[in-house]
Amino acid sequence: MPLRRGEVRGFNFDRMVVEFTMLNQDKVIHCAISTAAMDDLEGKRDVKPDQRVEQFMRLREVIEEQASHKFFEEQVGVDRPVVLRSNDFSIVASLRRPPGS
Repeated sequence: MPLRRGEVRGFNFDRMVVEFTMLNQDKVIHCAISTAAMDDLEGKRDVKPDQRVEQFMRLREVIEEQASHKFFEEQVGVDRPVVLRSNDFSIVASLRRPPGS
């Protein structure tokens, strides 16, 4: 059973990630996605810090699906956060690139 949607915690400027949670039954799983990964997914580079949560919301479905996949694939412990980086989305990002780029 995949992880369920939790809450968006916000943008952490110091770590350059958007933090969010997912739920594994009744346990909260802390997660984060790097801004570089979101930029790669969306094909943008000009996103301002105050727009990061909006960017996350646009990409939320893909991000949460990957967080769930990574959690179970790597058997991440409940006490360790799931951190998504660009390489976690390499297949997805390559599908979004226009041909010849």
